[in-house]
Formats: sequence, C-alpha cells, structure tokens
Amino acid sequence: MKLKCLFVSLAFSATLIGCGSANDTQNSQTADKQAQQTADSSTNDVQLELIPRELIFGNPTYSSVQISPNGSMISYLAPVDGVMNIWVAPADDFASAKPITTDKGRGIRGYGWVAGMEKLLYVQDKGGDENFLLYGVDPKTGEETLYTPFENTRVLFLASSSDIPGKQMIGINNRDPRWHDVYELDVNTGELTLVFENTENFGGFSFDNDLTMRFGQKSTSAGGSEYYKKNDDAWELFLEIPPEDLYTTGLAGFSKDNKTLYLQESKGRDTSALLAMDLETGEKTLVAEDDRADIGGTWRDKDTGVPYVYSVNYDKNSYVALDDRGKEILAKLEAQFDGEFARVSATQDEETWIVLNSQSNKVASYYSWDLKTNTFSRLFATRPELEDKTLALMTPEMIKSRDGLTLVSYLTLPPGADADGDGRPEQALPLVLNVHGGPWARDSYGYRSTPQWLANRGYAVLQVNFRGSTGFGKSFVNAGDLEWGLKMHDDLIDAIDWAVAEKITTNDKIAIMGGSYGGYATLAGLTITPDRFACGVDIVGPSNLETLLASIPPYWESFRKVLEKRVGDPNTEEGLAILKKASPLNSVDNIVKPLLIGQGANDPRVKQAESDQIVDAMKAKNIPVTYALFPDEGHGFARPENRLAFYGVAEGFLANCLGGNAEPIGDDLTGSSLTVPAGAEDIEGLSEALKGFTSENRG
Repeated sequence: MKLKCLFVSLAFSATLIGCGSANDTQNSQTADKQAQQTADSSTNDVQLELIPRELIFGNPTYSSVQISPNGSMISYLAPVDGVMNIWVAPADDFASAKPITTDKGRGIRGYGWVAGMEKLLYVQDKGGDENFLLYGVDPKTGEETLYTPFENTRVLFLASSSDIPGKQMIGINNRDPRWHDVYELDVNTGELTLVFENTENFGGFSFDNDLTMRFGQKSTSAGGSEYYKKNDDAWELFLEIPPEDLYTTGLAGFSKDNKTLYLQESKGRDTSALLAMDLETGEKTLVAEDDRADIGGTWRDKDTGVPYVYSVNYDKNSYVALDDRGKEILAKLEAQFDGEFARVSATQDEETWIVLNSQSNKVASYYSWDLKTNTFSRLFATRPELEDKTLALMTPEMIKSRDGLTLVSYLTLPPGADADGDGRPEQALPLVLNVHGGPWARDSYGYRSTPQWLANRGYAVLQVNFRGSTGFGKSFVNAGDLEWGLKMHDDLIDAIDWAVAEKITTNDKIAIMGGSYGGYATLAGLTITPDRFACGVDIVGPSNLETLLASIPPYWESFRKVLEKRVGDPNTEEGLAILKKASPLNSVDNIVKPLLIGQGANDPRVKQAESDQIVDAMKAKNIPVTYALFPDEGHGFARPENRLAFYGVAEGFLANCLGGNAEPIGDDLTGSSLTVPAGAEDIEGLSEALKGFTSENRG
C-alpha cells in the first residue's frame, strides 16, 4: 500500500514534494557581508564562522540530477532568477546546460524522464494547495504541454514502462475529489483515455510491466487494508492486511515476466521482509530480512526484474548484496565513496548511473558512473558555497524510553564543541529538540539543513525517532497508536532527560521545534509539559485534533479510517475524549513560555484555522505569541524568499530564548509574502524590518 503519511506528501520520480524542503535562493550582498562575520559561542570557546542563512536555506545550486533513458542528456533542477527550474545539458557537454522551463512562482520540485523517451514530465501546484497538475516539456525545444488542464484537481503518477515508451498511467480526481480515476496518457499527443472509473473507491492501484492494472487497494473500516485482484471485469479479494501490519506490508512490484509479485510483509514477524510470490501457485519465498529495521528499496536486474541488492536503514542506510553481481557493484561503490551513497538515476541499459554521495558534515555531490569502464566523474556539489565551510557532524544515539523501547536518535553538535571526540560537548550547550513530521515517517542520518543551521548558531540539536516512527518494525510504529500527546510525547521528554544526564545540555536551555507533527509536538510540549521547554517553534502544526480530522483533504478519504484508528475516532465517545485531551488548544492556559508559529495560508492538510485558533486563544488570554503567516504558501515554505524570512524570524526568536548566535534579519524579508498578525514586537529587529517592508519589496 502506498500510504499517505499524515504530513508527508506524495512522491514524484523519487522526489518528495513535502513540508519544509530546504531549497532556496541567495542574496549575494547579504552573503558577502555576513560571510565575514564570526561569533563566539556563548557556551564554549570555539570560534564559529556564522554561515549566512542564504547558503543553508537558499536554493541549492544543483539538485535532483537525472540522466535520460538513452544517456544522451543530463537534467537537474537549478535556479533561474531565484526560482527552481529544469535544466538540460548534453551528457558530454555539461557547460552548455540551459533551462527548459520558465516557472516564476514556487519553483519545480518534482520531475522525471518519460520511460523509454527523451521527454520530461513535471508536476506543479498553485500557491501550495497541493492540487498538482502534470506537464510535459521537450528537452530540445523547451515546448511545454499541460496534460491535465483541470481546476481543483490532484494528479497522481501511477505507472510507466520503458518497454512501452510514451504511455503513462495517471490518476485524476476531477470527477470526484475523493477518488482518482485511472487514465492512460499518450505523452506524444496529449490524449487521455479513461481506463478505469473508480466506483470501487480504491485508494491505490498496482500495474504490471505491461501497464495492465492488476490490483486495487482500499482501507478497511478497522483501519487495515485490502488488495483486490482484477479478473476481467470482476475484483476478487487477494490480500488482507490487518491494522497492525499496515505500515509494514504492501506490494513491491513484479518480475519482468509478470509471473512473480514482490511483497514487503510483516505477517508472523516484526520487521518488514521482502518476499517473492509465485502468482500461479501462491508460494512465497523469502528474499531479504533484517531483525532491526524494515527492508527498504531494491536494485533490480533490467532484464529479469529480480533484486540483486537491497537497502536497510536502522541508524544509517546500508546495502546488502543478494548475488555476485550485487557484491561486485557494492565493492566498487564502497571503494569509491566515503559516507553514504545512493543510485538516483540510470540509463535504460543500466550502463551509466547517477550516484549521490553524502556525509553528515559535507554537502552532497553527484557523480556519473560508467559501469563498463568503472569510471566515476564528479559532476558537482549540491551547494558548492558550503564546501569550504566547517559543518557539523551528526552522530547516531540509542536512547531508552521509560518503558524500554530503543529510540534511534541523532545528535548534532557545533563544530569544535567536542574537542576530545567522545561525542559529548566539553561544556553543556543550549539544545533544540527538532521533531520530525509525519508522524508516520522518520529522521535519518546525513546532511540536513536545519541541524546544520542550528549547530552553526551554537546549539546542540537532538532528533528523535519516537514511537510511531516508521522503519523500525510494526511493534514500534503501532506503539504510537492513540498516543499523540501521551507516550509519543513521553519519548521526547525521555530524550531530553537523556541529554541532560549526558551533560549535553541543562534543563533551562531546551527549545522544541518542528513542522507538521513536529509542530503539534511543539504545541504539546508547551501545554502538556510547560516547565520542560524554554520556548517553541511550531511550523504548520495542528492545535486541535478534532478540527484537524474534520478538515482533511477530500483525496484522503481512503485514509480516513486509518487516521481515526491511529489518532482517535471522533465518532465514538472514547475516541472523542482522546482527541480533546491531546489537543493543545484545550490546554492553552498552560502556555507560559515564548511561542513562534509559522503557517501557510493555503495549507490543505493543516488548515490556517489550526494556527489562527490557538493564536486567537492566546491573545484573548494575554499570552504572548508571534505569528508568521504566508499568504502564498501551503504545508511548509517552498518559496526561498519565504523560507529565508521565516528562518530569519526563527533565528532571532531562538537567540532571545536560548542565547545562541544570530545573523540580523537584515534584508531577508525582501521578496517574501510574510505577514505578522501578532507578536512582531517580541522578536528583536522584526518590527523594524517590517517597517521597511512595503508593497514594493513584498513578494
């Protein structure tokens, strides 16, 4: 099942279009001026160069690199006048790269090559409303085609096959916003042919390599899932997934001959294993398993579709070979790269790969790998301006919860704070607990913009995979059921208690910050445990779980029963009581520490009302709050000008609260749509910056 995490968006061509993505532009004058600044951390004697926010949160110079199916062209996302667009270059003449799209708004964040063709597809919404439409663009002429010219419609990319070039299976919900009908798109002519009118109310579909629809998926009233097999015009129940196996079981593609179905399954085990099912006999064969974490992705043979490498991510991502070919490929990659690597694109003949190499304290770099000659060619770093900067190292930490669960967590310290290399600072530091969204998602090891920014300002940063996080088996994810504001929050408190016991920080110098569920966790932290945090930063977090569930987007209808089982069922007396107790809005009187709220006015998941209502309640009770509202944003801040504005405000807020270093807001509001309905006077420099923020420099 392709599950919709509550606050994690759908993927397109392996590019997440989600909350708080850190890709922005730079203001060169501010960068030149601020790059010379150094600051003495208030908690240690290490001199830290204050890295300009623009270099961390601005648009990357290069991202989302892909190679065309025949290997003749390389594509990537890069700014054009500060807006992310698709660029294309001949594979042997990278210097002649040119942009082929002309987006001037929020930027393109997801795109991909048409399977078996030299043509590109991308998706785009309007102002963050997540009604994604599908576009095509010719890489040679730049001619664009809007394939789905519909209003209030969200297009899903369902399937393609290199053996059937130009044919794409897509989902369109313009008939009924709750359910996607299946269409075949001819990318050459733009013709859309209805394949299946979704009167069965399926929430997802599976296609084989011939692009034949084989399975439809729907949620059950109990919060589980069922897969139905298509036999002529009838649908027969094929696979029942009980609620406890929902996040660890699902279909994972076919062998090339369509005779074998791969599944990720946790029946009779805790972690999700990879199995191969003979579709004629129903016999299942174990392909891969891991005792600590769910099996991740696979690399599969282009001719047979049989996996030869799989990945697994417990505290760090790793790869395991399934045959001699896999062993040979992994040996070559491991000999070439330090840190982690990932295959992000490949030619149709699999002879050239694009590989991304990353380390937690270095910006990621893209390489082209010729497998025939075993030649690696470095293309570029995602953020070359940061290559000569001293960045912070992230270290995995295993923290025990009060009831014995292992919380895989990540600690990032300011560079130089750990002089003896034991993973602990020489002196206690102010700490930011940075809580991930989802909540059915996870934090992972690697370079991350927010921890780097905070560590550079002198803070220790702790990221915790609390119960309910995915990837660690079904017992761990299910332990979060009905535990919003309860045991999920206890895990966060246990983590900061650990940090205090380890002398990483002190009880009076801890802030909580996060987006989506992390924003909820921030509000919960300041209402449920108001004495534990010095302040909080909530980004698009729900304040009232009743109104949250009542206002979900219509295309989440298939997911409603899952939400009710995992969060609380408003249709029952017991479930309603759970939602009321866990809603921060109902405990607003408990807030006694500073709070900053960031919200996009067009957010379809966590509506603006979620922030408005808690701000209004706090103002009515004369409780200070600063509210940063962006009229042209959705679930997170996509426009770089808006990101720079918000993080400039947040930096000043945290400096006031914890005493860390801060770059002045300066010109960071320029070009943004920021409005501050409440509390501008509570952040140093914000009121003054707003005075010079007129219609002429507002985005």
